[in-house]
Amino acid sequence: MAKTNGQMPAGGGVVRLSANENPYGPSPKALQAITDSFELTCRYPDEHNNMLIDQLAKLNGVNHDQILLGDGSGEILKLCAETFTGTQNGKLVAADPTFEAILNNASANGAEVVKIPLTSTFAHDLAKMLSAAKGGLIYVCNPNNPTASITPKDELHDFIAKTPRETMVLVDEAYFHYADTPDYESVIPLVKEHPNLIVSRTFSKIYGMAGLRCGYCVGQKETVARMRRNQMWDSVNCMALAAAIASLDDPDHVPNGQRLNREAKAFTTSELDKMDYKQIPSQANFIMFDCKRPVLPLVKAMKERNVHVGRLFPALPNHMRLTIGKKSEMETFLTAFREVIA
Repeated sequence: MAKTNGQMPAGGGVVRLSANENPYGPSPKALQAITDSFELTCRYPDEHNNMLIDQLAKLNGVNHDQILLGDGSGEILKLCAETFTGTQNGKLVAADPTFEAILNNASANGAEVVKIPLTSTFAHDLAKMLSAAKGGLIYVCNPNNPTASITPKDELHDFIAKTPRETMVLVDEAYFHYADTPDYESVIPLVKEHPNLIVSRTFSKIYGMAGLRCGYCVGQKETVARMRRNQMWDSVNCMALAAAIASLDDPDHVPNGQRLNREAKAFTTSELDKMDYKQIPSQANFIMFDCKRPVLPLVKAMKERNVHVGRLFPALPNHMRLTIGKKSEMETFLTAFREVIA
C-alpha cells in the first residue's frame, strides 16, 4: 500500500478481503503494551523474547527449549525449508493447493517440490504424500490455506505415527483458533513422542497482529536447536513481543474474535447459498467457493469496485478465496459480487 505525504492511508474506501487478516485488530491490552514498549526500542529484545517463550511453553505444556520464535510463522516455514530440505536433505512434499510460501523457500534452497492434489473432500492426501517423501520435509497446513478445509485428526495422527523419523513433518496451525469441529485438534501434544514433528503457530490471525510479525513453533529440543542455527538473531522486534505477551494475558480477545468471525461467516455463506454458490466447508477465518466460471476476471472486476479478494489458485481456477471481514465489509462484498456476476 502506497504512502501519502509520509502517512499510511486509512484505506481509501478499499474493502480488503484478500489476505486472511483479522479486521478487528489486536487486543486493547496488546495496543497498550506496544505504547508502553516505546522506551525499549533502543534495547535488544532478549528479555521479552524469553518472557514470551516462557508463556508459550506453559500454554502448550512443553519446555522452554522446545519453542522457537519467528518473525511471523513465515520465518518458521522458511527455517524449516532451509534446515530440512535441499540437495543434501531432500525434497518438500506439500498439498495442491496450499500456502505457497514454503514451496518457494524450498525451491530457493535447491529442493525438489512435489505437489499432491487434495482429496475429493479437500483434505490432505496423506497416504500419497507419505509415499512421495523419502527424507526431507512434508508440509501439512491444517486448516488448509486456501481451502479452509481440515484433515481429520484421526487421519493426521495415524500419518504422523507412520512417518519414518528421517522424514520431518511440519504441521502449520495458523488457523487453529478458528476450527470448531470435533474432527479437528492440535497435534502439539504429539511432539513429545515424535522427534520429526514440528508445529507452527502465528499471532497474525486470531490475535490480529499480521503487521507486527510474530509466530513460533513447537518441536523437540534437538529439532529446535537445528533450526535455530539458520535463524537471524533477534528476528522478532520488542513491540511484537510485548503485544504477544499482552495478548496471551487477555482472556476475552480470542473468544470475541471467534464469535465475530463466526457470525460474519454465517451471514456471508447464507447469502452465497441463496445465490446457489457452493462453498468448501470452512474451518478458518475465510471461505473458498465455486464461482462456476474462471475466477480471475471476477477478481479483477471486484478490484475495480474497491473490493479485494483472494488471488487465483491454479489448482482451483473457478474458486474464489474470500477473507471474512466485518459484517459491513461482507455486505459491501455481496453488493459488488452481485453486480459482477449479473
